[in-house]
Amino acid sequence: MEITSVMKCCLKPNIYHQDPGEELTEQETALYDRQIRVWGADAQRRLSKSHILVYGMKGTITEFCKNIVLAGVGSLTLVDDRAVTEEALSANFLMPPDENVCSGKTLAELCRDSLNEFNPMVRVSVEKGDLTSFGVEFFDKFDVVVISFCSLATKKLINERCRKLSKRVSFYTVDCRDCCGEIFVDLQKYNYAMKKLDETTECELQYPSFQEAISVPWRSLPRRVSKLYFAMRVIERFEEAEGRKPGEICIEDLPAVLKLKKEICEAQSLNESHIPNALLERLVTGTREFPPVCAIIGGILGQEVIKAISGKGDPLKNFFYFDSVDGKGIIEDISDPTPKG
Repeated sequence: MEITSVMKCCLKPNIYHQDPGEELTEQETALYDRQIRVWGADAQRRLSKSHILVYGMKGTITEFCKNIVLAGVGSLTLVDDRAVTEEALSANFLMPPDENVCSGKTLAELCRDSLNEFNPMVRVSVEKGDLTSFGVEFFDKFDVVVISFCSLATKKLINERCRKLSKRVSFYTVDCRDCCGEIFVDLQKYNYAMKKLDETTECELQYPSFQEAISVPWRSLPRRVSKLYFAMRVIERFEEAEGRKPGEICIEDLPAVLKLKKEICEAQSLNESHIPNALLERLVTGTREFPPVCAIIGGILGQEVIKAISGKGDPLKNFFYFDSVDGKGIIEDISDPTPKG
């Protein structure tokens, strides 16, 4: 059964919690003049008043942060208490070249210092602490929450907390392993304007949570669903079962990963050929990010967040995959085909 976006035309305007009376300042209008010519003053106003939370300052996330800071969001809050590692220096272009500057500072603090130089009109701050320890009320301060390279449990938990709020908070997860990338999007109930020729239609999309999406039986999915979707779920399940942090996996784990793949495919009534062993081997051995892929995935993520905030353009629903081996970007709508009611 093919699963497609649930889209319907409606008469309601795009729902957004900002005060529509807030206007751009003269300084903002002058700085973002070229962008305003592309997507309009209203879209830029929404961007300039938006507040974004980001967790996990890896290569893909830093590309994303650069893009939205240059686009002119209102504020960006970074969470990542980790110290600088060799991997961070190789994939994170926001790291200063002088290693002495890194001493005593967290990844989030170093990235904040660099991002402040990109656009002084954007407030970039750091929040210290474990993301999973923050209560529901903490996320109420933001319009968008983006988390990177998190465990399966953390993805579910933070998505659930965003959904408990009275307002709509857009939620994204992003993972990049070697030359492959995955983005998940949850905009909940989202209204946006779709322009075709001289007509503008107000439309609505209903998004599943991360838990709901990955719970859709594999046998009910279209036959041509990206192999990366299945492979990423196997890796997630393996890391969770073994108590590993994301990326704590190596070639010695491949036999156990292949065994788990076989078990999951049998339980899901899915032919094992849908998850090539060679693909799993690549994900197991290439746990580090590949900078060119970081730029692509970070660019797509930035574009999607801008669309979600501005209400302009067709948003992605609800998974995006990229593999540099074939150079293809694929959107997959993984939703429960059974209507709720």
